[in-house]
Amino acid sequence: MHLLLPVSLLLAWGGCCSGLNGTSTPPMTTLTPTEPADHCSPCDFREHNKLLRLQNIKSQILSILRLERAPNISRDMIRTLLPKAPPLTQLLDQYDPRVEEEERTSTETIITMATKPDHLIQNQWSTCCLFSLSPKIQPRNILSAQLWVHLRPPHTVSSVFLQISRLKPGREGNSTRVRVRSLQLDIDAGAGSWQSVDIKSLLQLWLRTPESNYGLEINAYDSHGEDLAVKSAEPGEEGLQPFIEVKILDTVNRYRRDTGLNCDEKSSETRCCRYPLTVDFEEFGWDWIIAPKRYRANYCSGECEYMHHQQYPHAHLVIKANPRGTAGPCCTPTKMSSINMLYFNHKEQIIYGKIPSMVVDHCGCS
Repeated sequence: MHLLLPVSLLLAWGGCCSGLNGTSTPPMTTLTPTEPADHCSPCDFREHNKLLRLQNIKSQILSILRLERAPNISRDMIRTLLPKAPPLTQLLDQYDPRVEEEERTSTETIITMATKPDHLIQNQWSTCCLFSLSPKIQPRNILSAQLWVHLRPPHTVSSVFLQISRLKPGREGNSTRVRVRSLQLDIDAGAGSWQSVDIKSLLQLWLRTPESNYGLEINAYDSHGEDLAVKSAEPGEEGLQPFIEVKILDTVNRYRRDTGLNCDEKSSETRCCRYPLTVDFEEFGWDWIIAPKRYRANYCSGECEYMHHQQYPHAHLVIKANPRGTAGPCCTPTKMSSINMLYFNHKEQIIYGKIPSMVVDHCGCS
């Protein structure tokens, strides 16, 4: 993701005075009394910049997430795919749309739902469970990995034996089961529950030898021999199928501090200034973004007059080298920050991660 950061900054800032996006405003050329003042009003400039900023945010998100187009996931699909599980509930309850500038490292959470093998494999292997791992997950960046299994409520208070085994090929095409974890749980009657199992070592094995990933077999037998483990999203059990929650280490660069003007939409300020802009993903039709549904992005707009050249000597030299005014200082973001986002990708995997350069914190002439 961070390899794309320079691209995202280009999308957010644009080439100076190139008109690539709405966060960059052309410089103000010093006019003589005989020159026509053929300029739009500040309000027209701001409206134009705002619309371009919204379009660039959409392109920026898709570029950073390496998506050619937005995933085609509807609200009805989300109700089926979204796990009703503690990790996701905690993310939504404790969601923080902004990332502190001082935070140099962060974690990204990737949730992968279990899938069934195709019908040819089902005859030789267990019907549950296969997991398609994100390429972001690498053996060295895994902080933790948990397998979550939902247990149906037993009819009476019961001891349940939860068994997790990994599958590997045996002789003559038969499968062999290698025990990963076995737990004895006391489960109350009448209430289902989520149980988690640490599978970090197993995940690292799968990543180092992908050919060994034939999936897992999950069983949870009560004292009557009934298997209480939910293994697929059958009617009435949508969102309760097993899934893997992986937390990986991510690093970000610290941005330099800067100052700038802050204005509102009613302001008559013509100088370079930061204006509020709220992005609503539901208005985009992007239901694949789980959270945030909206966030404060902000944008830059305004003129960079000649007086600002003293603050930015390099811009003055550019103007001297280009007397016709084809280059010069532009009103652009001088500091941007990230947001945390919870979203579905094309493979219907749930990812919680950091999207860089999504919030304009300060604007200036440069």
